[in-house]
Amino acid sequence: MRNRLITAMILAVFIMSGCTTYKTQYAGFRPPEDYINNQVVNGISIGGEAYANRDVAEDAFGFDIKGAGLLPVQLVLNNNSGATLEVVANQTFLVDDTGKYWTLIPTGVAIERLEESTQLASFFGKGAGKGALIGAAAGSVIGAALGIVSGTNVGSALGKGAALGAAGGAVIGGVKEGTSGEREYRITDDLRTKSLEGKTIPTAHLANGFLFFPGEAESAKSIRLQLRETGTGKIIPIVLRLK
Repeated sequence: MRNRLITAMILAVFIMSGCTTYKTQYAGFRPPEDYINNQVVNGISIGGEAYANRDVAEDAFGFDIKGAGLLPVQLVLNNNSGATLEVVANQTFLVDDTGKYWTLIPTGVAIERLEESTQLASFFGKGAGKGALIGAAAGSVIGAALGIVSGTNVGSALGKGAALGAAGGAVIGGVKEGTSGEREYRITDDLRTKSLEGKTIPTAHLANGFLFFPGEAESAKSIRLQLRETGTGKIIPIVLRLK
């Protein structure tokens, strides 16, 4: 009975001190012609969808990206225009159900917004300080448990357990901080890779990527998009309905 109780307490410590994992998510897509909102403009076939629903967006990205302040819109382009294209960021807008316009967030700013979000912090934890506190609390619990099951002085066991837990928790927290930084880098690197803004789309290429808008937008009715031919500077305006 005593061994089983100790095992349960130790298991609880590992659960409390464990790190949240992150796995790169891949959002599938269809050819632009298969989207109900497909348009062909100047030889560019384009379609896409918005991830305005928090749960759907979380499934696509592996964490609560909407709660982190970003609303993703996935675009798929088949570029047969004969020119290399790029998105004109300052002239691309999301229009919500009320008719309000939301500006496109450049990739660098989107990453900053993500890094500063409480969602990302809660996803990974705060590092060494938090780890030490968790360790101390868990050590106290184990100390008390050991005192009870062994019949020794509970107060003495509690103090020793807390001291041991604090030391161990600091180590756990330090490791957690390092690995959290690596996982945060993976998330932001994934965001940069998936973003369509700031990238060129050569002719005869099928391109797929995301544009990010403020997560404060509650809905996504359409997107007013401008594409620019990098060689000539010619502007191609597109209004793509999202619902």
